[in-house]
Amino acid sequence: MIFFKKYGGGILVSTVLAFLSLFITKIIPYHFIGPGVLALLMGMLLNPMTSKYSSLEKGFGFTSKKILRLAIILMGISLNFSQVLQVGKFSLIVMLFTLITAFGGGYLVGKLFKMDWRLSGLISAGTGICGGSAIAAVAPVIDAEDSQIAYAISATFIFDVLMVILFPIMGSYFSMTDLGYGLWTGTAVNDTSSVVAAGYAFSDIAGNFAVIVKLTRTLSIIPVVLIFSYLNDNLVRKTDAKNFSTTDTVSLHQSKKVSIGKIFPWFILMFLVMVIIKSTGMIPDRISDFISTVSKFFMIMSLGAIGLKTNFSKLAKSGFTPMFHGFIISTLVVVVSFLVQMVIGQV
Repeated sequence: MIFFKKYGGGILVSTVLAFLSLFITKIIPYHFIGPGVLALLMGMLLNPMTSKYSSLEKGFGFTSKKILRLAIILMGISLNFSQVLQVGKFSLIVMLFTLITAFGGGYLVGKLFKMDWRLSGLISAGTGICGGSAIAAVAPVIDAEDSQIAYAISATFIFDVLMVILFPIMGSYFSMTDLGYGLWTGTAVNDTSSVVAAGYAFSDIAGNFAVIVKLTRTLSIIPVVLIFSYLNDNLVRKTDAKNFSTTDTVSLHQSKKVSIGKIFPWFILMFLVMVIIKSTGMIPDRISDFISTVSKFFMIMSLGAIGLKTNFSKLAKSGFTPMFHGFIISTLVVVVSFLVQMVIGQV
């Protein structure tokens, strides 16, 4: 009872929005927009109205995070290991180049714009790995300010909104295969929710591939956080050494310990468990199809909730330079991912 009182209102609104999105997309000619994308955009349009009711916020937050992860876990029941391995062997190659582009390009563009390295690093992490989740994981180990976190999330999110709309159009224009499009979306679109929206807007198979690639990409958050922790530790020690004696430095600065348990995306393991169960053949097709349908509905719900808690006017006021930095790096990642796939013959 306490749960429904705390989260029920936001979950209910998200559910209604999901059903409404499914209904509208079925009557739209040519089905040029997916229900997930529509739910996200409708949610953003409704935000000025729903934001007046603070009782809905926790429900939106629960839906956009917990239910999205549950949806991804359940999606594993529609896959088998042959599909996961097929996508994985190509995604690692593409990911190598996109991560180098995100962090190398981010560093150079940050220097060019004379930005604080922490803000530049946060934007690169959000672009190269998994949007807000990566930014939230990296921020504490580099002592990032709240404003820098907000700027970085805003920079990556605004680009993601554009890509959710443009990616399916570009994929159709280039006549991409489901595998090629899934690789492209999974390695080039930032946030997990945006990957889900853009992937399934092209096709269900492409959406499955995109999520597999995205989950593989998310694992890179662990080494990236450790590297940033090491860099920040060295930088602070050098700064302290210039201003204080050796004794003072030791007492003033203590290395931040990074907890692998806190940054590891545990829901990926649950996703793999579902894939294993499906691969054994123990689950009848009618049951796995039903669970897959529920998973897709949960994804639409979570995308709608993200829109409902997103104030676009506030994001637009976050500042021009971080936005431009994020736009440049994100565009480079999109282009590099596409070019690498052309070389390996997966477009």
